[in-house]
Amino acid sequence: MKKLFKMALCVVLVGSFFTAAYAQFAKPEDAVEYRKAVMTLIGHHFMQIAAVVKGQQPYEKNAVARDATLVETLSKLPWEAFMVPGTDKGDTKLQPDAFKEPSKFSEDGKRFEAEAAKLVSAANGGNLDAIKSQFGEVGKSCQECHKQFRAR
Repeated sequence: MKKLFKMALCVVLVGSFFTAAYAQFAKPEDAVEYRKAVMTLIGHHFMQIAAVVKGQQPYEKNAVARDATLVETLSKLPWEAFMVPGTDKGDTKLQPDAFKEPSKFSEDGKRFEAEAAKLVSAANGGNLDAIKSQFGEVGKSCQECHKQFRAR
């Protein structure tokens, strides 16, 4: 438990460092690269949990809790990098609708953050059925945003 707390604290500190850097993207391409990196990490840790939920990997409470904590921490990072002008062009899958409907885009991001936080609670509780259920809710929040704002 101590290791998990230390890791979470480290991730939060690193995350707060990046928060200060949000407004400092030199070019739109830097913002795109940043948010792609964050989304790649979210995807990696989410898929680690998916393997457990699908029964492809054994359930280890601490590992699932660690991955859920990382997903939750990372869930807060990419949003400002999406709203940098010019980041809907070039090597990105962001739809221009995100700029046309920023409140909807922001609402979807907040829902993802909230569902990811609930996943941490479920993971810390140790009930695999609760984890599976909340994992599905996090997935739905991803799909809803991707459906409207991500190019296919």
